Amino acid sequence: MTSITPFLEAHLRLTVNTAKSAVDLPWRRAFVAKLSPLLKRSHEQSLTTTIRKLNPVLRSWVKYYRMTASKRPFEARNGWLRRRLRLILWLHWKRARTRRPRDLMRLNLTEPRAWMGATNGRGPWWNSGAPHMNLALPKKVFNGLSLVSLLM
Repeated sequence: MTSITPFLEAHLRLTVNTAKSAVDLPWRRAFVAKLSPLLKRSHEQSLTTTIRKLNPVLRSWVKYYRMTASKRPFEARNGWLRRRLRLILWLHWKRARTRRPRDLMRLNLTEPRAWMGATNGRGPWWNSGAPHMNLALPKKVFNGLSLVSLLM
């Protein structure tokens, strides 16, 4: 930041606000803080409503960071977003008894796999990244729900 500020002020004649400006990775800045209220675990709203509220924020970040040379961090962030949405869905299902027959089997999991996934005793975050949830809710499901990708 100290090396770029003189260039911006002298050559480009821009005013740099040091209180608001920083050079850092996007998710270390306001990215996660801006997404946190939208992705709260306790939200009692549907997944489509969550995605609808999330999309404008994601679009603005895509436009802001579209010239970034490295796409790998955004691939990781996309994966984190989908996992967080799976977590919200897992918490909506509440009990193991309702997860198995009603929800997991409806998402094309076999009965034994659905039963093992629903009653494994692990926490919601672990289950949101587990193979049974990745099989039940792959990327194409979120694309179908029109979740904006950070790799646009």
